[in-house]
Amino acid sequence: MTDTFTLDTDIALIGCGRLGSALVEGWLATPGFKADRLKIIEQYETPATDQAKAAGATINPSPDQMKGVGILLLAIKPAVWREALQPFADAIPEDAVVASVMAGVRLDDIQKAVGGRPVARLMPTTAVAQRQGVAGLYASDAKALAMATALFEGMADVVPLEAEDLLDPATGVAGSAPAFVYAFIQALAKAGEAEGLKPDAAVRLARGALRSAAAGVSGGQSLEDAIERIASKGGTTRAGLDALEADGGAARAATAAVSAAVARARDLSR
Repeated sequence: MTDTFTLDTDIALIGCGRLGSALVEGWLATPGFKADRLKIIEQYETPATDQAKAAGATINPSPDQMKGVGILLLAIKPAVWREALQPFADAIPEDAVVASVMAGVRLDDIQKAVGGRPVARLMPTTAVAQRQGVAGLYASDAKALAMATALFEGMADVVPLEAEDLLDPATGVAGSAPAFVYAFIQALAKAGEAEGLKPDAAVRLARGALRSAAAGVSGGQSLEDAIERIASKGGTTRAGLDALEADGGAARAATAAVSAAVARARDLSR
């Protein structure tokens, strides 16, 4: 990640739904980002489009206003991406890069639809809104790789992948995983209630544990070291971990969740 936004070009975003809005919020929060170089194509008003417009962005630009775009980002529903892209595919410069955060839409298909322009695919988490995201990235073209990295690195840890098919497991491990973690934190809170905690106290304590866990690995230390730092031999944490690991319980649940997410991602790409 970087502390400032360094990409020096006009940016066009097609789609400002849940993920598109998170991206806009993250860019606006990144030092050095120039909102007057952002163009958003979105048929509905959203809080993010309103915020971007107030900061100087152009909402629903004309084709002429797209002539200076250096990178076009697709954040639309896969079912309608061709129709949404079509009016703008020829409006952007020939040397523009196209990036996509759409699940299940192959790089080759996008490249054909944009006249052979370089394409990058990314799978980011919605924590880009808080500049705390992570994003798997695949591009076979060096320019697309560099520009997509610069577009996201102010709000996400950008992880380059060696093959496009690896975006599916990256989605399972990162893109979908925050929901898996929240589900586990919710289960922890319920377990605390079962042991006598009031619901509000259980939720606050479980959410606090999530913040503490994230802070504990913010320095880049290994997960094994982070666990061992807390789980002293013979203590309460080690007893709980032993219960989690009994019969492969934790690993089995994680494998099942990631495998199901990967299988669904591959279904969407067919």
